[in-house]
Amino acid sequence: MQLTINKFSGSFAPLKMKVHYDIQQLPLFRNAVITIGTFDGLHNGHRKIIELMRSEAAKVNGETVIITFDPHPRQIVSREKAPLFLINTLEEKISLLEKLSIDHLVVIPFTEAFANQTAAAYISDFLVNTFHPHTIIIGYDHRFGKGRSGDYHLLEAKAAEYNYTVKEIPVYMLHDITISSTKIREAILAGDIDTARNCLGYDYFFSGTVIKGNQLGRTIGYPTANLQISHENKLIPGNGVYAVLIQHSTLKIKNGGMMNIGVRPTVDGVNRVIEVNIFDFDADIYGETLTITLKKHLRSEVKFNGLEALKTQLALDEIAAINALK
Repeated sequence: MQLTINKFSGSFAPLKMKVHYDIQQLPLFRNAVITIGTFDGLHNGHRKIIELMRSEAAKVNGETVIITFDPHPRQIVSREKAPLFLINTLEEKISLLEKLSIDHLVVIPFTEAFANQTAAAYISDFLVNTFHPHTIIIGYDHRFGKGRSGDYHLLEAKAAEYNYTVKEIPVYMLHDITISSTKIREAILAGDIDTARNCLGYDYFFSGTVIKGNQLGRTIGYPTANLQISHENKLIPGNGVYAVLIQHSTLKIKNGGMMNIGVRPTVDGVNRVIEVNIFDFDADIYGETLTITLKKHLRSEVKFNGLEALKTQLALDEIAAINALK
């Protein structure tokens, strides 16, 4: 980790990652070691690439530069009608990368015009003239330019002309990333957060705004905050009851709680909702943003024989959630 000395206290602190949104205002990077990708999930496989970047940068006293895109390229160029759900929003990705000692993150607006530039222009105008790379770390399967005509071999062929080095990400690492990404998405959708956590290297989380529900929870002793997800493409876990940690947008503390995702079959069984019962908490938080961190899947969604049976089960869920959060 890069360190800087605070001249007043003499203490050491990690250098903060710089996030750039305007490629016309980029600094001149020092011996830039760059890689390009969506990095959705920033899971353990991605972290191996980042370790490789840091290692290469250390050899040449360089800076690490990750180039990513927003929106996700598949949202622009894919002909599939099915929605694309993301493990991480851009804001979440930035938050995760800030913990990994990256020097620079450059967010490129992905447009049809960007996708349609020639592969040669992508290398000369975008990569070389914009980033002046010392080293480009890329996978053999990386494609770029109109019709996805550019690849690792073209980058390698242009290396001497533009005075950069190309490093290939090992095939096994790319294979692991592909498998992990698919496995993570399937696990989250199935409510298998243990598998998701093992692949991600961190607890899965998402954010939402507190909106008004039907306030039924109050009548049975379990008031809930109903959430509207902040990002429409965020991947939401499968239906069920979970033990969770809740971070408030204004309160800098985390509360434990339990969350239900589902159609509430005992109540109406129609609309899918996300509702959170926050332990030891009683305040008006309508309009606030909550960040939910999943700690344990407690049970599947079940239809009970009336509200009293539901209330009895919620008491058991609370005990299970408290034990899980210990």
